[in-house]
Amino acid sequence: MKYIGAHVSASGGVENAPVNAMEIGASAFALFTKNQRQWKSKALTGESLSAFRENQRTAGISSDHILPHDSYLINLGNPDREKREKSLRAFIDEARRAEQLGLSLLNFHPGSHLRLISEVECLDLIADSMNLVLSETDTIKLVIETTAGQGSNVGYHFDQLARLIEKSNMPDRTGVCIDTCHIFAAGYDIRTAEAFESTMESFERTVGFGKLSGVHLNDAKSEFGSRVDRHACLGKGNIGPDAFRFIMNDSRFDEIPIILETPCPEQWADEIAWLYSLQIT
Repeated sequence: MKYIGAHVSASGGVENAPVNAMEIGASAFALFTKNQRQWKSKALTGESLSAFRENQRTAGISSDHILPHDSYLINLGNPDREKREKSLRAFIDEARRAEQLGLSLLNFHPGSHLRLISEVECLDLIADSMNLVLSETDTIKLVIETTAGQGSNVGYHFDQLARLIEKSNMPDRTGVCIDTCHIFAAGYDIRTAEAFESTMESFERTVGFGKLSGVHLNDAKSEFGSRVDRHACLGKGNIGPDAFRFIMNDSRFDEIPIILETPCPEQWADEIAWLYSLQIT
């Protein structure tokens, strides 16, 4: 079964996110558990936590289908030790906040070498950071998001994701989120049935679908292989509609949160309905 939603607003408090998801007919959702552009935020209150859980129950959305996203400021691969430790502290806080909410997943962009060290060195710093976070938390699964490879970001190649998983001290608490725009921009084609299957076979060989813990569904304004991260509404970009039909009819994408991050929140309800209409019964 497919569980589809969007990255909804938590403005006014995290407890509002399940309500916003319910309003667009979502069966999954993503959120920021604090301001994504600030290092520090107020602790979650007991009242807010209780309201979140109550609204989640009302929305009928399982914690397994909620995919919180960490702050954009965090860079676990920063070559500067002091700045990396600042990111690490912030990431531990993000993970603990997700656990407080009763969530099982935390999605994150792996990091950037800032053109100061090699990609391999950066990946090893990220892996070390991930292991520290896992040791400081109880149950949360760290979900590595595929990137477009824009700038000096790592995580744009399946081999890089596999390296992070291989270096994890707790591989059962380490997963991957495929972002369709990002992999397309990174050079993995999904526009035709043949290209889609070839890319998925590559993912299976390198990472394995057993590690797939979430999906971000986005079309791409950017060109194939451009390593430029520019999202488009579904079917309105350079990927086109067929790739989303392939995903909706592929059982390898069942039972995980499938999240829209398209730049058209006013269309999310329609996009969700459209995605379900693509399923062949």
